Amino acid sequence: MQQSDSVLILACGALAHEIRTIIKANQWGRQFDLKCLSAELHNKPELIAPKLAEKIGYWKSRYRDIFVAYGDCGSNGEIDRLLQSEKIERIPGAHCYEFFAGNEVFSKLSEEEPGTFFLTDFLTKNFERLVVRGLKLDQYPELIEMFFGNYKRVVYLVQSSDPALTGLARGIADYLGLEFEERHSGYGDLERGLGQKIFATS
Repeated sequence: MQQSDSVLILACGALAHEIRTIIKANQWGRQFDLKCLSAELHNKPELIAPKLAEKIGYWKSRYRDIFVAYGDCGSNGEIDRLLQSEKIERIPGAHCYEFFAGNEVFSKLSEEEPGTFFLTDFLTKNFERLVVRGLKLDQYPELIEMFFGNYKRVVYLVQSSDPALTGLARGIADYLGLEFEERHSGYGDLERGLGQKIFATS
């Protein structure tokens, strides 16, 4: 079987829209192919590395190079151990909040208020499905205090300015009983990481 000259990106579904937007804006369509795993795996992070291993096993003979758009994402190092054994790179960082904010800004935000709950465009749009229903907060409202009682504020990391999304993010903060702050981050290290991959393989 002939290998594709494109780089395969194996990504979290939470990053799919942003990655496609970045690829289109930079005219990288011929250099990258994108395959995504379900964003709902974040509710069971121990399954992310095994699912990635399945995808890598299936696709590695079909592509000359694979790049992973995941952080550690609560896998306790399992993703990195898998990728090290497969000699595959990923975007550096613990999670997508760090990708978008950039390491320096994310560290500063976390240090000034450790009790910060971060939102992205994707999580804001899908908060009801992934968090409210995913954690059964709609059925057991008392769980809000259990899961979010130690948080003090919501920081919404904005990828693409949209007043409707800002309104949703404010509503999430109100729902959780937290202060609200908005930061325009754009695509941050996610775009830089893909650009570096293009440069390295060209």
